[in-house]
Amino acid sequence: MKAPVQPRPVERDVGLVRRVREDDEEEIIQKPLEWSLIRRLFNYTAPVKGKLTALSVTSLVRAAQLPAFVWLATLIIKGPITTGDTTMLAWGVGAYALLALWTDGMFHFRQRWALEIGETVVNGLRAEIFAKVQRQPMSFFNRVKLGRIIGRLTSDVEALRVGIQDVLFVSVIQFGQMIFTAVVMAWTDWALFLVVLGLAPVLWVINRHFRVRLSHYSRAATDSFSRVTATLAESVNGIRVTQGFVRQETNAGLFRQLLADHSLFSVALARTSAILTPLLELNSQFFVAILLMFGGWRVFEGHMGVGELITFFLLANQFFAPIAIIGNQYNQALVAMAGAERVFKLIDTPPDWEDAADATPLADPRGAAAAGLRVEFDHVSFGYDPARAVLHDVSFTAEPGQTIALVGHTGSGKSSIINLVAKFYLPTAGALRLDGREVRTITSRSLHRQMGMVQQQNFLFSGTVLDNIRVAKPEASDAEVRAAAARLDCLDVLEALPQGLLTEVGERGAALSVGQRQLVCFTRALLADPRLVILDEATSAIDALTEARLQHALAALLHGRTSFVVAHRLSTIRHADLVLVLDQGRIIERGTHPELLARGGHYAALYRQFVQVEEGG
Repeated sequence: MKAPVQPRPVERDVGLVRRVREDDEEEIIQKPLEWSLIRRLFNYTAPVKGKLTALSVTSLVRAAQLPAFVWLATLIIKGPITTGDTTMLAWGVGAYALLALWTDGMFHFRQRWALEIGETVVNGLRAEIFAKVQRQPMSFFNRVKLGRIIGRLTSDVEALRVGIQDVLFVSVIQFGQMIFTAVVMAWTDWALFLVVLGLAPVLWVINRHFRVRLSHYSRAATDSFSRVTATLAESVNGIRVTQGFVRQETNAGLFRQLLADHSLFSVALARTSAILTPLLELNSQFFVAILLMFGGWRVFEGHMGVGELITFFLLANQFFAPIAIIGNQYNQALVAMAGAERVFKLIDTPPDWEDAADATPLADPRGAAAAGLRVEFDHVSFGYDPARAVLHDVSFTAEPGQTIALVGHTGSGKSSIINLVAKFYLPTAGALRLDGREVRTITSRSLHRQMGMVQQQNFLFSGTVLDNIRVAKPEASDAEVRAAAARLDCLDVLEALPQGLLTEVGERGAALSVGQRQLVCFTRALLADPRLVILDEATSAIDALTEARLQHALAALLHGRTSFVVAHRLSTIRHADLVLVLDQGRIIERGTHPELLARGGHYAALYRQFVQVEEGG
């Protein structure tokens, strides 16, 4: 669990752009609305371009329909009702009813199309985020927390859904209503309408004053919620550690601090909005009072009739009513814009590295023979942070079909060598060659298609045992899967599960024991028929009896294939063609098991420790 993130006080000087640096990621939490982001969002509406056009038209029509109700009602009042013409009254009421039916019918389609467009945008964004994240190298996932990625896919994208399907088109209707109403008002009495225009700058100044504060608080609230989401994901993933070390209350306290931080900004946002909305409404009532005064004076002077004044005031209500709604929609727009900024920042994050444009697939000779891969490290240095190397001037060659054992204390560089061989990372210095080709000239996909990896803690996807084994070869038949398990001498173990190979493994393989999960992963690796095999302490979770059954099968798996083995037990070291002893990122000894024992050096000391551990176990 990380150290607690202290709640930050709400800043009074919100005119400054404030930046927060977290997890090596700089984020702007205050920024005005950007039309470039809005235009980019509309690119995701391309699949429903026709519906977008129809929705735009219906929104404009609805903006005209709402003032039309008032205009038609005033015509009925001034005409048939005033003159007592029942026939014309019936026609007027009928026209009003038809207008109502037409308006409600269009409202139905407007809502439906808005929802469909919003869903299209959301689906497009989530698919692109997922695709971009899947293409990121391992360094990205070491730097960016899972909770941040989840937050972009969930809360930020949902904020964009609201912005597209609600805020945008509701705002279009409200602004349109004001414009159409203004036209009718000007036609009714242009002099009184000039009074309305004179009052408009007051509303603009009020909105301008609150806009910056709302922008600041909305982005700060979104940023703090991202930390809440990230911490929640981290806590769920680490629940075993939490409960094992009785950290429940401590972690809950830290989480409450993050919630308090989020609440601080959310309450500030709500308070600012709660001031703005009533203030806008108060100003609307104030404006009505001014119109009463000027309108009454114009009636007294004979410049307009009482009927025109009534019409004007009904229209004035239609003109001022959208102001409060627009204020609320603006608040939602800021939240959506904050989400858009975060989502596109994730989408636009360039990978730390990509396959070179001229990279070509690695030749695959498996159709003719199961030839291993030749791996050559030529003075390779590497660091996850380029400024701090974890491997220093490493040189060795693994000939096709050889088994290379990597031995050393934790942090000596064993996993770093494996990560480079698998092209999860690229060397920072020196050259790494596979079959004589520099690794940068080879496409990652072609290499991974020829590679099988089994780690100490392998990940299983939700689904059946059969599904997880087929990850290595989706087109494999049931017979091929069973044959692979039989070659590993573990078919009986897998068939002994409650539903055999159709047993559901549960989330992250929780329904299986650690040893059973490892057997699934071994079978998955064998099914891939790899040229390069990587075993990262792969037998550490398997009991000695099961490992003894696997030894002959592992020999068959590794035969003719180049393999890298991070040693945990002596049985995986003794038969290696080359043992590399690492210490602080350097190869300090190399040779076969008997040769290194005869030297009586560092490896011999490690060997004695292994023997004591195994005999003690």
